[in-house]
Formats: sequence, structure tokens, C-alpha cells
Amino acid sequence: MALTMVALTLVVFYLVNLGPNLKKLALVQTNYRASAADVENWLQANGYHEPFFKRYAEWIGVWPKDPVLDPKTGKPALKFGFCHEPETRQLSGVLQGDFGCSTQFRVKVVDTLSPALEATAILMFWVMVVMQPVALVAGVIAGMREGSRTDRIVSVISIVSTATPEYVSGVIFTVIFASGLGWLNGSAATATDHGITLYNFTLPVITVAFFGAGYIARMTRASMVEVMTAQFIRTARLKGLSFHAVVMKHALRNALITPFTLIMLQFPWLLTGVVIVETMFRYQGFGFTLVQAAGNNDIDLLLACSLVSVAIVLFTQLMSDIGYVYLNPRIRVQ
Repeated sequence: MALTMVALTLVVFYLVNLGPNLKKLALVQTNYRASAADVENWLQANGYHEPFFKRYAEWIGVWPKDPVLDPKTGKPALKFGFCHEPETRQLSGVLQGDFGCSTQFRVKVVDTLSPALEATAILMFWVMVVMQPVALVAGVIAGMREGSRTDRIVSVISIVSTATPEYVSGVIFTVIFASGLGWLNGSAATATDHGITLYNFTLPVITVAFFGAGYIARMTRASMVEVMTAQFIRTARLKGLSFHAVVMKHALRNALITPFTLIMLQFPWLLTGVVIVETMFRYQGFGFTLVQAAGNNDIDLLLACSLVSVAIVLFTQLMSDIGYVYLNPRIRVQ
């Protein structure tokens, strides 16, 4: 996991620090009044012409970072003018909790990223609360009796849900519930500004949950169908166990192995996949912040968002592997 994170952060660090991005950053910080020579001088003075791996090590926090010096006085100066940085040579990077300065929001990256992650965590929690039970129950019921009317109805709804992207379902739900029925008029336009309520929080949750629920329901149904035709299920039925007992005691646990892995993989998808929903509804969470960072060439904030995404993906995959071992006794035996 550590090697994967280092490799991915190296790639991201290289991409966001390409020459055109750095020149655009210099132009923004000089109010688009700098000549080509002034741009190069600004980049040189702020350390952007240092060797790549040295800058990467400084960003991670394993190599001491040199302070920015005023070219006229030779004294320590602020790099961006709105974000205080160390005035002496010291370790100051990600490992020390210093993610740099956000040029878009003009504050420390931590001050921008923390509330955004908190807002998205609340959104993710309620999406999971709504999405997982509905999808699992629908998938199990459909898989219990393959080919029944219930199975066909659940399959059709699941396919429609999976085939409908968030930017389509979000518009449809807005037209139906906000514009048409007037139940949620103005929903979620400024959820994080006015506090999260049922009124302004419902449409983002429904939009994200609707897209993810169909896929989970389909996978749960397929897993349940496969388990219900297994030899040990037929043996249990021949022993005289009721259909309810066979499903609850034998089939359900084995059928949930695949959906469990899928559910764990929903967390990184929710973190980065809510970009469209948060932008559509102006919900100022992680996805909204990521769009702002990318659109405004906010290098330090974009690096921090990438680092958080990589860490969550790796952590949820680890939890998925551990949970899979506990759910599948055959792996423990091996």
C-alpha cells in the first residue's frame, strides 16, 4: 500500500507541476501583468525550478524545505502573501500536516479540505443508509426466486438505475420533486451554507443513491441466484429445512460475499464520484472542492485531494480483503 501510494503521488505530483501549470500559477499570482522573464523569476524565487525529486521530497516532508527569500532584502518572505510558511529551513510537508496553501481560497489547504471532507462524509453516510439496505433487500428478494415477476421488476429497475448517470437523474429528480411537485423547491442549492436539513439535502442523497443502488442490487441478485442453485442448498432442502431457514441460515451469508466487496468499493466511488452531484447542487464538499482546485489550477489543493483519494481507495480495498476472509471460510482454511 505504501509503495502504491508513493507511485501514484509521484505521477500526480509530476502532472500538476508540468510547465504550463506552473506558468499559469505564476501569471495568476502576478495578476497577469508579468512578462515571460518575470514569470521565470517568480518561479525561480519560489523554488519551482528546483529538481523534481527534491520538490517531491519537500512536499512529502522527508526533506527540509528552504524558506522563500525576498530577492531585494534577502529576508524570508511569504510565498503567496496570504498563507504563512516556515521562515527557517525545516521539515514541513504532508507528514508534518502541512499540505501547502490554496491559491483559490487563499487559506491553508487544511482549512479548506477539512470542512469539505466533513460535508462529503455526511453526504456519504446518508447515501449509504438509503442505498445499501434498499439494494441488498431488493437483490436478495429477486435472487431467491429467479424468473418470478418480482425478479423481473427488480431487474428492470436496476438496469434503468445503473444506466442513468447522475447528471441525468439529478435533473429528473429536480424537475419532479422541486419544480413539478414543489416539495423540495430550491433543494441543496447551498446546503453547507445554511446547515444540512431535509429540505436542502434530499435531492443529492437520492441522486447518488439511485445510481449506485441498481448496480449493487444486480450483483446481489446474481450472487443469490448462484448460491440458491448450489449443492449445499439442495442438501438443506432435502433434510426438510424450510425455505426461510435455508435462505437465512445458509444462502444469505454466502450470497453477501460478492456484494460486500462491492459495497466497500463504493466508498472511493462516493468520494470522487460525487463530483457531478456536488457541482450540480452546489454542495460544497470534497467533489466540489476538487473541481474548484482543478479548474483554477490550485496545485497544492489538487495534490491534497489526490492524496486523500488514493489513501481512501487503498484503505477500503484493505478492509474489503479483510472482510472477505471473515465472510468466506474457504479462504481461512487455505
